[in-house]
Amino acid sequence: MLLTKFVVGFICLSLVSSVMGCGPGRGYGRRRHPKKLLPLTYKQYIPNVAEKTLGASGRYEGKITRNSERFKELTPNYNTDIIFKDEENTGADRLMTQRCKDKLNSLAISVMNQWPGIKLRVTEGWDEDGHHSMESLHYEGRAVDITTSDRDKSKYGTLSRLAVEAGFDWVHYESKAHIHCSVKAENSVAAKSGGCFPGSASVTLQDGSRKSVKDLKVGDKVLAANTEGELVYTDFIMFIDQDSTTRRMFYVIETKEATQKITLTAAHLLFVVSNSTTDLHTMSAVYASKVKPGQKLVVFDDSHNQLKSVTVERIYMKEYEGSFAPVTVQGTVVVDQVLASCYAVIEDHNLAHWALAPVRFSYWLSSLLFAKDYTEPNATVHKDGVHWYSKILYQLGTWLLDTHSIHPLGMSIISS
Repeated sequence: MLLTKFVVGFICLSLVSSVMGCGPGRGYGRRRHPKKLLPLTYKQYIPNVAEKTLGASGRYEGKITRNSERFKELTPNYNTDIIFKDEENTGADRLMTQRCKDKLNSLAISVMNQWPGIKLRVTEGWDEDGHHSMESLHYEGRAVDITTSDRDKSKYGTLSRLAVEAGFDWVHYESKAHIHCSVKAENSVAAKSGGCFPGSASVTLQDGSRKSVKDLKVGDKVLAANTEGELVYTDFIMFIDQDSTTRRMFYVIETKEATQKITLTAAHLLFVVSNSTTDLHTMSAVYASKVKPGQKLVVFDDSHNQLKSVTVERIYMKEYEGSFAPVTVQGTVVVDQVLASCYAVIEDHNLAHWALAPVRFSYWLSSLLFAKDYTEPNATVHKDGVHWYSKILYQLGTWLLDTHSIHPLGMSIISS
């Protein structure tokens, strides 16, 4: 049983670690554009696994209709560099998830660069009429069928490769008439691209000063909370992932007190309280994308030097530069005066924190043995990219989940 929990924890960390990248246009181990494109062959698909496995676009989550709650997950794509067939004349082909939209827009640029004067053409997007096979990702706005605007079939092998390079999670040279591409779900465990804050977000240091997340150095003591909901200053250990230049969309969650708002990705965990207590044992850790106006978050009241709960006033999306995923010893951090978890993807803060125990132990041991003062000016500064520990755990977790059919949503059952 202990071994099972160990394995489960490592799987969780592989998903928590945002190793698929902070930004919507990034994937695990950012792809580099090859000097010479190698076209896909007819019927070939990349990656070489089934579409609805964790290593590709992930499981089917259910059909989205115009009347369903999940319809809000779809966003229209009005990119003038893309031709939408829209044979239904309903605009359905333009509707897709944000992740699919990001990849499609990226591909459109690649197509124009590859073949000047030629545009990307979408023949099928979101399907609301039941034209595809059962559990098709078209029903969730996560799949598109594409061609080039000139419908030159000799280009389709290269178009497939361009789609892979653009970051689609699964590309299939499915038919002589089109290429099928799909992406991971926005809100599924398999889909989360990690939890990050923008570079401009700030934390509070022990001396009372504020510091941008992007400028954190290992050993900086930042304001956080312990399991009893008490304010503590805890060591910043590392960035699980960071990207200092890419622009992406973030959720901005404002409270009724205008100075207290937090900006973070959809997959990041926030603490929601059902009453006035700030004890972490009584809070619920939920994805930022699930927070609703009227719910209560925990914020730092600097006038009384304590935590308190406040009501969410409004939520909107905004684009920022840079994505940073900091980890502290406590596993929590106060960002822009709002208490957040350091974790994402798995909606279980405690399990994620347990899975990071090896990292905390390594940090404690190195500090003890070498007595290094990490607050010196030449302290460790992270470079852009994914932490090596996360890369290893991602590979381990993906292999276990795909080859042993361990479903992420069932991990709480496995570990009990």
